[in-house]
Formats: sequence, C-alpha cells, structure tokens
Amino acid sequence: MNAFMQLRIGIGFDVHPFCEGRPCILGGVDVKYPKGLGGHSDADVLVHAIIDSLLGAANEGDIGALFPDSNAAYKDIKSIILLEKVYAILQQKKITIINIDSVVVCEEPKILPAVPEMKHNISKALGGLSVDRIGIKGTTTEKLGFTGRKEGIAAQAISLLYIPGDYS
Repeated sequence: MNAFMQLRIGIGFDVHPFCEGRPCILGGVDVKYPKGLGGHSDADVLVHAIIDSLLGAANEGDIGALFPDSNAAYKDIKSIILLEKVYAILQQKKITIINIDSVVVCEEPKILPAVPEMKHNISKALGGLSVDRIGIKGTTTEKLGFTGRKEGIAAQAISLLYIPGDYS
C-alpha cells in the first residue's frame, strides 16, 4: 500500500427558531437579542453546522446520531462542549482540521461584532486551531423566508480535513 494524504470535505446545516426566555447563543457567544433560539441544547446553530461539517468529512455520522435530543444528558448543554467532544473523536483518528468556513443567515441579530469572540471559542474547542483557519460570515435573505421574517436563524458550514492513512 502507498501512504498518501487524503483530504475530505464536509458540509453542515442547521436551523433553530427564535423563542422567548432563552439567550441567543452563536459560536458560544451570548449575542444580545430579545429572543433566544429554541432547541434541546443551547441551540447554537453555528456550532451545530460546524459539528455536522466535521462529522461528515470524517465519516462519523451527524450531530443527531451522536448527541440525540432524546438523551437528557444533552438537555441545555453548551454546544461548544459538543464541539469539544467531536474534536476528541477527530484526535483519536489523528485527523487534522485544515479549515472551516461558515455563514450565519439571519436578519437580526447582527453578528459581526461578536465574530472575533466566536472564532476564539471555536478555536479553543478545537484544540487551539488558528483563528485564521476559521471563517464566520453573516448574511441576510433580504427579508425572504423564515429568516427574513425574523422567525429564526440558519447556519451552514464547510470543513476540509486531512485524514492520514494508507490507501490503495
């Protein structure tokens, strides 16, 4: 067998509705907004999308299979903790994250002021991955659809991983 590197790409997508009485957590940051996001965990759509992109590229399933909402252990858990658990899986397989790019889709809140802290939180959860290898952007849908009506937030992420091993 010839040893060579394998690069894999994974994509993740998540959506959560706004709800009353919860904080709006994005990238592990409490983004000040009158409504939070509803879900079993803290409903951090950005981190959930990143988790699914990493799991997909590593061929390790998805967030729902790994951390099911039927398991009380994950009720209200910080999604950054789930990201740390995913990173541990990648470490066990000696997988290296090359980069992550993501987009948060919402009319409100504006995420730009919180992006540096989001990158820091994600970097820390991923073993100190350089923040220049983590892309986070915000966009709107020009008032179209559920995000345009300010009913919730969506996020999409893509990851590139290096998977070592022998392949023939």
